[in-house]
Amino acid sequence: MAEILRYERSGPVATIAMDDGKVNCLSLPMLGELNRALDQAQEDDAVVVITGREGMFCGGFDLATFKQGGEPVYQMLKGGAELITRVLSFPRPVVTACSGHAVAMGAFLTMSGDVRIGAQGAFKVVCNEVAIGLTMPRFAIELSRSRLTPSHFNRAMINAETYSPEAAVDAGFLDRVVPASDLRTAAADAAEALTKLDPRAHAETKLLARARALESLRTAIATELGSMDVFVDTIGSALKVGR
Repeated sequence: MAEILRYERSGPVATIAMDDGKVNCLSLPMLGELNRALDQAQEDDAVVVITGREGMFCGGFDLATFKQGGEPVYQMLKGGAELITRVLSFPRPVVTACSGHAVAMGAFLTMSGDVRIGAQGAFKVVCNEVAIGLTMPRFAIELSRSRLTPSHFNRAMINAETYSPEAAVDAGFLDRVVPASDLRTAAADAAEALTKLDPRAHAETKLLARARALESLRTAIATELGSMDVFVDTIGSALKVGR
């Protein structure tokens, strides 16, 4: 299999860069690679930067898997929800460096970081599930409720509004944007600054500050994605897939 993700460590900072040559979809292989990279970062006790290639952060879940249906779709959605929960509660700081388009699950991954930096440009940040005929999964709603501003939550979730990187800052997807050519440096500088935090205090405070959101996410995973049978009865029909 061609390399779809790179893990690079520079001192106390680890960079996880997705690049599948296409849209960096969160396929089952990509989810596996992301989790292995996070395992390595945790072993290295590193502050993490998650990014994509120039012009494309992540295009969301793998549409080919949706077409396949059944167990692979269940595993992909559950894996995505668990990844978001892991990033949101990761013991070391996480910087998401949104290098271009962030669509659907890509937008959820973007907003999960502790520091969220976007590249300026003609890029889209959008939760487009409703626009393409998918009922928004509860885990995505609960994450968005905790990270988006109240005035944009309904617009992003229910109306599938598309945001430019600058507008995504106002909405709460991102904290700031920088010229695309400066993104790598800005992310590295942000990560380096985060290495100065006390690791124990950061980890414990993160869990306290996000306790309600994390509980909601875990409840959503347990109720919607706790088993294949539950999945088919709830999300499965909305996604037009089955066993």
